[in-house]
Parts: sequence; structure tokens; C-alpha cells
Amino acid sequence: MTKVIIVGQGGHSKVVSEAIALQGNIRIKGYLDDNYHELKYEKELYFGPIRSTKEILLHEPNIKFIIAIGNNKLRKMIVEKMGLKETQYLKVVHPKALISASATIGVGAVILANAVVNTDAKIGAHTIINTSGIVEHDNVIEDFAHISPNATLTGTVHIEEGVHVGAGASVIPNINIGKWSTIGAGATVINHIPAFSTAVGVPARIKVKEGDEVVANNIQ
Repeated sequence: MTKVIIVGQGGHSKVVSEAIALQGNIRIKGYLDDNYHELKYEKELYFGPIRSTKEILLHEPNIKFIIAIGNNKLRKMIVEKMGLKETQYLKVVHPKALISASATIGVGAVILANAVVNTDAKIGAHTIINTSGIVEHDNVIEDFAHISPNATLTGTVHIEEGVHVGAGASVIPNINIGKWSTIGAGATVINHIPAFSTAVGVPARIKVKEGDEVVANNIQ
């Protein structure tokens, strides 16, 4: 049986924990979160700060890890901080997710209930496809992205690293969304979105921000 440590103990962690519990062949062995100050072992579970990773591996060298934190930037920072090999991460696919046999799922990715990942789609490492998210054929979703509940990516969409697509948003075919951009909840994206942008509305308009001040709001 595979043993796994869940990194993070917020709301997203609860959902990931339930998805793991439904697998039947994976056993949760503890939680790492920096709200803990030291490593403890209680009731056959580890609880400790993220820096406890190496200490746990001394006792359980074959244990896996999954980062159950919704924030994309924080998820990437933790991966870099932990410094683990790809083989030391678990991928989590909820039993009620529908995954094409031709799709590829990266290490550390999480696919939640009622999500669909269709033909020849590619899901990057440590990416989240949240509840009822739709990833249609030939999509490429790079590492550390987050497709929120009920968001729909139609065919041949390219989502670059760190993008967050908000709940209920839709992206039409053949669109590219640049790295570390945010698509607001309920938006409809009909144009390419450059990197480090925020796009909101129907159709989605690009907001370029300097601090909290909107300095441009444009769409082509």
C-alpha cells in the first residue's frame, strides 16, 4: 500500500484527503504545515512543519508527498523548498473523475470529482483540475496551474505555468493564456491573454495593474 504525506492543512487539503481516502490502496500518514512548530507522531500519523520532510524520509524512505495547497505561487515555492525527486510525489485522481486513456497527468497533480480530462490533453506537474473542471481534447496545461470548479477549457487551449482559471470561467478553442495570469470567475475568454495579466468579464477584458491601481483595461 502506498503511504502519503499531505502538505497543507487548509480547505483544499480536506478535499484532497477525501479523494485519497476513496482510492483504497493509499494510506494517509500525516500532514505537514508550518502552523506546526515541531514534528510529532500521534495515532500513527505525522504532524509537523514542512522542513520535517527529510526527517520523515529517514524513517519512511518510500513515502510519497502531495502538496494540497490551492495557491499556485505558494505550491511552487514549497516544491522548490522541499527539493524532492519527481518519483517522491503522488498524483491524485478522484474515482469520479473522467480521464482519457490518451491524456497525460504530471507528478503531484490533483484531479478532483467530476472533472473531465479529454483526449490527448496534457496536465502539468502540481496542477489542480478542481471539482467539475472540464479540460477538452488537445489542451496543454503547464505546471502549477489551477483550473477552478466548473471552469471549461474547450479544445486546444494552452495554459502556461502558474495560471489560475476562476470558477465557472470558459475559454474558447485555440486560446493561449500566458504564464501566471488570472482569469476571473465567470469570465469568457475569446482572445489570447498575455503573461502576468488579470482578465475579467464577458467577454474577458485584460486588466494590467500597478499595485492596486488599474493602469490599463484593454481588449483587441
